[in-house]
Amino acid sequence: MKEALEQLRKKAQDELSAANSRDEILALRTKYLGRKGELTQILRQVKDIPPDERPAVGQLSNIIKESLSTAIDERLEEIDTAGRDDALSGERIDVTLPGRGIAYGKAHPITTVSREICDIFSVLGFSVVEGPEIEYDYYNFEALNIPKDHPARDMQDTFYVEDDIVLRTHTSPVQIRVMEKMKPPVRIICPGKVYRPDSDVSHTPMFHQIEGLLVDKGITFGDLKGTLTYFLEQVFGKGTILRFRPSFFPFTEPSAEVDIQCVMCRGDGCRVCGQSGWLEILGSGMVDPELYRTVGYDPEEVSGFAFGLGVERIAMLKYGISDIRLFYEGDQRFLKQF
Repeated sequence: MKEALEQLRKKAQDELSAANSRDEILALRTKYLGRKGELTQILRQVKDIPPDERPAVGQLSNIIKESLSTAIDERLEEIDTAGRDDALSGERIDVTLPGRGIAYGKAHPITTVSREICDIFSVLGFSVVEGPEIEYDYYNFEALNIPKDHPARDMQDTFYVEDDIVLRTHTSPVQIRVMEKMKPPVRIICPGKVYRPDSDVSHTPMFHQIEGLLVDKGITFGDLKGTLTYFLEQVFGKGTILRFRPSFFPFTEPSAEVDIQCVMCRGDGCRVCGQSGWLEILGSGMVDPELYRTVGYDPEEVSGFAFGLGVERIAMLKYGISDIRLFYEGDQRFLKQF
């Protein structure tokens, strides 16, 4: 019996030394120390040996069981330690390398300028209102005093989705939608994307506009001039010189283009202003009474003004950028400057 136990111990130790995985070691534990293991099978034969030999055999069997159990635990620990070492070796961090900074995103310059403009008009009591970019022909043209076949439609090349649905060419349709639902006084600005099939250094097929509308009793052209003077001084600085030039827009009468003294040459004349000393900045005018009738207002009781500006145009002048396409090329070297 003793010889069988010693042979079992040697065999188990040899197999344990040859085992290279956790599963193999666990299988050896079951093979030798399990309820149906080889050691258990030998101990069941103790009853067949003389009584005086049983204590020695029992003591030896306990020694073998404890030694095998300890050896198995040690091998499992070796396997686990080796696995952790391999994993750490593969994931090792070289603490001598310089740290990698986290790149934080920033607002796009067009977004920054749009927010700045909205903030300026918010101080003056204007509410920010948005509307759909895919618009009915009625709101984009007809309700703004531009019926079908009107020559003014040639002023705005248009993307048509269907015969009566377009990609809006300006944000003025939002003004009509608001006036249909709201009685005077109305004081709103309408920022958003607009679309026209133009593409060159000063035009892109998609760009951003902010248009404003104020309708109340007793509003005059002087109110329009004062509002826009305050706005342009906030954007380009105190003392900014501006002028109003007669112009034409189908939905305002009278209408005026607003120019500012060139921010590059201060009126001396340069390439940016075409040697004129002035830069066209936005369009404006008193709301045509015909629009009031369209939305159910009484033109004898209310008056108001409207204006519209291109955000890209303001940003180009503010930052001294000569090509509008730079805003949309995604060049990190350009965008990181803002």
